[in-house]
Amino acid sequence: MPRFVLHDHRKPSPHFDLRLEEDGVLRSWAVPKGLPQDSAHDRLAIAVADHDLEHVDHEDEHKTVADTGTWDEHDRDERRLVFSLHGREGVRRYALIQTGGTQWLLHLTKEQGST
Repeated sequence: MPRFVLHDHRKPSPHFDLRLEEDGVLRSWAVPKGLPQDSAHDRLAIAVADHDLEHVDHEDEHKTVADTGTWDEHDRDERRLVFSLHGREGVRRYALIQTGGTQWLLHLTKEQGST
């Protein structure tokens, strides 16, 4: 299964980076407030440049790995991606919904499933 990483990025301003392995790169979104903890609180996710696969376990003085594991896709069209992250603390299902340009909403789905 493809890998993912959630980086806790401290500079230039605190935010998280969600990176999903796909087509030989890490597709990336900056998530200012981190992953949503419940389905009532969506988070802004801003698409940023793809990163090399070596970034999946990269840490430095400004960036640490907050979570890592594998991910799988459940559904996709040009404006929406539904997927599960299989991280250190279990499996969580999310949807990324494009709202215009580089802006997306990151949503924790109500149905978590048993993937």
